[in-house]
Amino acid sequence: MRIRATVAAVAGALALSALALPTAQAAESSGTPYTLNVSFSNLTIAKAIKVGTTNKVSTKYTYTLTHGADVNVKASDFFTDAFLYKGTYGADTTPELFGDNPASCTTVTATTETCTGTIDIYPADGDLKSAWAGTWSVAAEAVAFNGQNQSNPDLSKVGYNDKAGFGTTLVQRYDKLTANASPEPVKKGATITVTGSLTRANWDDHLYHGVSGVSVKLQFAKAGTSTYTTVKTITTSSTGALKTTVTASVDGYYRYSFAGSPSTPAINSAGDYIDVQ
Repeated sequence: MRIRATVAAVAGALALSALALPTAQAAESSGTPYTLNVSFSNLTIAKAIKVGTTNKVSTKYTYTLTHGADVNVKASDFFTDAFLYKGTYGADTTPELFGDNPASCTTVTATTETCTGTIDIYPADGDLKSAWAGTWSVAAEAVAFNGQNQSNPDLSKVGYNDKAGFGTTLVQRYDKLTANASPEPVKKGATITVTGSLTRANWDDHLYHGVSGVSVKLQFAKAGTSTYTTVKTITTSSTGALKTTVTASVDGYYRYSFAGSPSTPAINSAGDYIDVQ
């Protein structure tokens, strides 16, 4: 979704793409890419990527690239990377997320490279829609231009290979959770009211909105400890607001805790201290 420019036509279901080449332009060209003698394995990436409304988010990935002796992976016009896609791989409407640059590869053996790169997401630039939050799949690819003009190559001399379904990760809407216990100080046996709110990033209007109708736990930790126990579970309002009451007993901290979902990360609010007298 960044500056990855298409440089080839479709041959059956195959579409050849250059990786992060600012100067490459889509062009009509001849031939069909041959299958590049490479394979991909051992890909690792974060289990979840939390994305807000404005800040760039980068996530590292690594994988092993194995290649034949006929593939010059050190050539200046050889490129490889990993990327994310949601839905059906290769479909025209499938959302995809790429890095700003191709992966950087380090030689392990004569036919093996360890490749490292990043997925770079710019929510303020429209890289994401809120409906796309959740599970994304990972793919990897490699292209060898073999000296061809990258803006108008003879595709029969260009090699390409890819692998889809290379694992998954969650792309999640960054959230915020607050808690405020009052009054403070409070007499033992009196009523404490704990308010708060759960909001999350909206990738369509780049604002934070309340998360409605989800379960959130009210938790308490006695002063001098760091262990929270659940007091009760309540549900957010239509605006993401939280409000409940408890009876004051001992000094300590109240917080709200949200277990999360595929679209929204798990989160704990900061603990709010109550002095019970």
